Amino acid sequence: MTAVAPGIAVLLAPNPGPMTLDGTNTWILGRPGGPSIVVDPGPADEEHLQRVRARAGEVVDIVVTHRHLDHTEGAARLAALTGSGVRAADPAYALPSGDGSDPEGLEDGTQLQVGDLALRVIATPGHTSDSVCLLVAGPEGCRLLTGDTVLGRGTTVITHPDGDLGAYLDSLDVLLDVVGEHAVLALLPGHGPVVDAPQRVLRHYREHRRQRLDQVRAAVRQGDRTPTEVVARVYADVDRSVWPAAEQSVRAQLDYLRDH
Repeated sequence: MTAVAPGIAVLLAPNPGPMTLDGTNTWILGRPGGPSIVVDPGPADEEHLQRVRARAGEVVDIVVTHRHLDHTEGAARLAALTGSGVRAADPAYALPSGDGSDPEGLEDGTQLQVGDLALRVIATPGHTSDSVCLLVAGPEGCRLLTGDTVLGRGTTVITHPDGDLGAYLDSLDVLLDVVGEHAVLALLPGHGPVVDAPQRVLRHYREHRRQRLDQVRAAVRQGDRTPTEVVARVYADVDRSVWPAAEQSVRAQLDYLRDH
């Protein structure tokens, strides 16, 4: 467990890989000994979930940032361990609490409170259609919990066909506005280390997407017709283990170029 700021801690799940980097970051919001909110329980790994339960204490909410299993698979088990419900933008991943009450959904602007931390949901579709970020405001400033919308290392995948590049670019603009308006100190990603330069990284993400679009346009002009052909040209310098994910992003890029 690593304490990032007062009332904000992270536990790394044991699921490292090409797509999960060092593993899924499970965020615990709330002072030790007080109520807490757990964000992204991660995989259904019993030892990890028991560690989360022990550190989190009284869990009043479980929140998932998007539907992918490396974030949601352990949610039902953690809910059973703690008696808490699960909140999700996609109702298919929400669960009632132990007393049978249905949790409210996660919509843009939804507000949550735990101890002296105030949370606001920001809808950020793009990586997936149901992706959300959480603005976390505490006595020592604001931080932004980003799920897979922004990673701590490298860039994220647009998971075609559920993901959408146009929506993703719009979401990056929204996050840049939020970071500027609230003087956000750091991004707390779903994978990888804390990002201490939010504006610089968000601008890099936006520029990276624009550069990839230019590269895909050029590949099409040179005769590449299938996503596989485009990946082989545009992502030639990228480890082949992530080419299947790159192909999802290329499909999203090709859809975007057809519409723009």
